[in-house]
Amino acid sequence: MPLLNEETAAKLRRFQLNAKAIVEGFLVGLHKSPYHGFSVEFSDHREYNTGEPLKNIDWKIVAKTDRYYVKRFEEETNLRCYLLLDHSASMFYQSGASSKIEYAAQLAAALAWLMISQKDAVGLVAFNTQITSLLPPKAYRGYLAQIFRVLAELQPQEGTQLLDNLHKAAETIRKRSLIILISDLLDDPERVIEGLKHFRSQHHEVLVFHITDLQEDKFSFSQETEFVDSETGEKIVVNPWQIRNEYLRNYEEHITRLREGCHQYSIEYNPVSTSTPLDDLLLKYLLMRRKG
Repeated sequence: MPLLNEETAAKLRRFQLNAKAIVEGFLVGLHKSPYHGFSVEFSDHREYNTGEPLKNIDWKIVAKTDRYYVKRFEEETNLRCYLLLDHSASMFYQSGASSKIEYAAQLAAALAWLMISQKDAVGLVAFNTQITSLLPPKAYRGYLAQIFRVLAELQPQEGTQLLDNLHKAAETIRKRSLIILISDLLDDPERVIEGLKHFRSQHHEVLVFHITDLQEDKFSFSQETEFVDSETGEKIVVNPWQIRNEYLRNYEEHITRLREGCHQYSIEYNPVSTSTPLDDLLLKYLLMRRKG
């Protein structure tokens, strides 16, 4: 594996530190967890059952505790989850403290940390015009380094093929899983829903985090502005007040079509501004996990 450059290494360290801090702070803040397993003595082990092969016993744990434990196998984890992360060019837009991709990647990192803390298996599918990375679900803490490295190395790509990538991912993911899509969903709502339906037809649970920037939500530009389509490069200069009302109507219609389409197929849809505390989204995940 090639060495990381300085910028990517710094991003990787931030993901590790931030994800740990966010998740541990979140767990401390829960008065009562809706799930067991937050404080299991050995998160990667379970007690040995009579009749199992002796080769599975972890003798180091036996020496420390005088009790027999075996390593958990992936099939014994509580849940299998895939994080589907969009890193097309529009996700790199930023008007506030964080770009959409920075927020989305930190959300993915925190979710991955939380899942593995719960002994769930987590994988990652990153995509723009095509699937750029596919990490199958695993449930051991050391796997986080691979996930965080992919997140730290994400680069923009003009254009997007959301529908095609959702279909490809659905064809790849065979075992029933929880699918978490993290994207700005800048595509025709009917195409988005068509892709998500593919997962539902295979009996996956689906949770969508629709990432938006505050300027996209409010359109609060105050002077003549040049707008650039990050997917096509097309440019237009307008006075925002001339188009604000029409923009906001179209934007609300877009959100409504996504929400109603997801509701129709029992897909959990959540529009999320980059100013939303990540704790709120971790709780959404835990509630979805209970259904799994």
